[in-house]
Amino acid sequence: MQVFRAPLTEADEAAIRALLLQGGIGLIPTDTVYGVVAVPGDNDALSRIIASKGRDPKKPNQLLCADLEAVERWAGHALSAEEKRLAEAFWPGALTIVVCVPGAVQGTEGFRVPADATARTICRLAGGLLRCTSANRSGDPDTLTAEDAMAEIPDADFVVDGGACRPGSRPSTVVRVLDGGELRIFREAAFSREQIMTALNG
Repeated sequence: MQVFRAPLTEADEAAIRALLLQGGIGLIPTDTVYGVVAVPGDNDALSRIIASKGRDPKKPNQLLCADLEAVERWAGHALSAEEKRLAEAFWPGALTIVVCVPGAVQGTEGFRVPADATARTICRLAGGLLRCTSANRSGDPDTLTAEDAMAEIPDADFVVDGGACRPGSRPSTVVRVLDGGELRIFREAAFSREQIMTALNG
């Protein structure tokens, strides 16, 4: 496993980009917990992640994104007014917005722009987005350090050590805005329902 340390150098970025585009999986820091990532659309790499985690293959894996432009490019359409309101209020940050994506396996994708600058940089290296899930075996606690992430997912091709995540860091809140503006919350975590509703109605 290759080890890189933030802040990344140009040589680091070139090496990480090559590893990702060659089908590699990596462990990276985010603003919540460490994640294990791969290039979207690389089914072999995603299969490796699923096997490494012991994860149910039917469970969706979110997309970490460099910015809103990358989200809309992948979705193939502009976000709705309500979705943009949430993005403006909470991105970069710990909110995953589930958006309709024509052609996606379940018809939707969960997108998040992380507050961690290193994570956004790595997304840009992969074309703007990375398939991501938490870097831990299914059922184990989330990992908050590079060392813990490596212990949980030892067959990753690289790790970016960005230091420890904040103690008490929580996963992202996951929401979807349905037709008509109705809000559905799949996971209430880093942001509360009250905070989400305030942003929607503000």
